[in-house]
Amino acid sequence: MASYISGASIRALRERAGMTQRRLADRLGITGKAVSKWETDRGLPDITLVEPLACALGVSVAELLSGGRS
Repeated sequence: MASYISGASIRALRERAGMTQRRLADRLGITGKAVSKWETDRGLPDITLVEPLACALGVSVAELLSGGRS
């Protein structure tokens, strides 16, 4: 099963937003280790975090799922 949210896209969007992994984690109420796992494709965000993650990164859910701004 293919993943629609990739670690590379999360990292690129986070960097574009000028955030560290720690700052993103703090905004989402999770650990920095969780963000690191996402960005290295060793895990995916919980479905309940998709909308808050998109908001924190300054993109829509659709943009997050597609990997960037359309």
